[in-house]
Amino acid sequence: MSASPRRRLGRLLTLLLTLLLAAGTGLAAQPAAAATPTRVMLLGDSITGNNGCWRALLWQHLQSTGHTDVDFVGTLQNPYCQGSFDVDNEGHGGFLATGIANNNQLPGWLSATQPDIVLMMLGTNDVWSHLPPATILDAYRTLLGQMRAQNPDMRLIVAQIPPMNPGGCADCAQGAVNLNNAIPGWAATHSTERSPITVVDQWTGFDTAADTTDGVHPNETTGIQKLASRWYPALAAALGEGGTDPGPGPDPGTGACRVAVTTNSWNTGLTASISVTNTGTTTVNGWSLGFTLAGGQRITSGWNATYSPSSGAVTATNAAYNGTIAPGASVSIGFQATHTGDASGPTAFALNGSACATS
Repeated sequence: MSASPRRRLGRLLTLLLTLLLAAGTGLAAQPAAAATPTRVMLLGDSITGNNGCWRALLWQHLQSTGHTDVDFVGTLQNPYCQGSFDVDNEGHGGFLATGIANNNQLPGWLSATQPDIVLMMLGTNDVWSHLPPATILDAYRTLLGQMRAQNPDMRLIVAQIPPMNPGGCADCAQGAVNLNNAIPGWAATHSTERSPITVVDQWTGFDTAADTTDGVHPNETTGIQKLASRWYPALAAALGEGGTDPGPGPDPGTGACRVAVTTNSWNTGLTASISVTNTGTTTVNGWSLGFTLAGGQRITSGWNATYSPSSGAVTATNAAYNGTIAPGASVSIGFQATHTGDASGPTAFALNGSACATS
């Protein structure tokens, strides 16, 4: 080959190599695709909608604990609550679970929002309309089927509704109890590994006199705080541990809280006294303390908090009189439990989702 063709071939190879290097550099410079947020629908009636400022507290709690890749979705917006939060929701004032099911309204909302998780608190207006639990749960079944038709991997978190005592409804209080007693069994029957159902107890420890404005709707202090604190552990678990990485932070067990536990046991029972200290610099307003019981233990009674569920991973929620913990202050709670041989104390404490040191 003559010198001229060799030079042309050399220039061509040099150009090709330059183009390949440039392309590789361009590809390397591309930013990583942003993680797709988990879409969460808050489905309910006015307790979720116009009277649902617990949504703001729940959103703020998620953000502060690293769950930042969350998108509340819904066809409605209620932006008036205090602080910044995602205002989208599906809280329709006055709606019944049976009405939503019978009128086939949910498929349109699902299609418009495409949720991955649904928090559902429905049934208050059905109870107010004197409908029996079987009729309400049949509506739940219809709604669940519509959720799974839209997303076979749907995760449903369903609430046992708060107590209710509205004027002119003598049977409402017992009606709420009857519905709530039936919900866990319904959930266990319909939950699947692919599309699990979690039950959240919004009834225990909620006081219609202290926590509502009218016997039904939560007030803007203790009422919304209790609702948000009950939703948080279940939703955080559905989202997965840690949420979006918030960056370097304290090691597990070194959060802004400290827990001390004293246990006393006998043949088949035990008591546990728990002291929770706020070691941070800001006041805690409304709290839930998560912890884990040893296998075979079951809580039979407790004091200074409400406990749900009674075994396994338990959440203790503040009473009406001890929801505030100032910096450096402590609250004391406790419970009695049965056991089948392992009488060790509770472990893995977390206050409002943040791990606590133990002493």
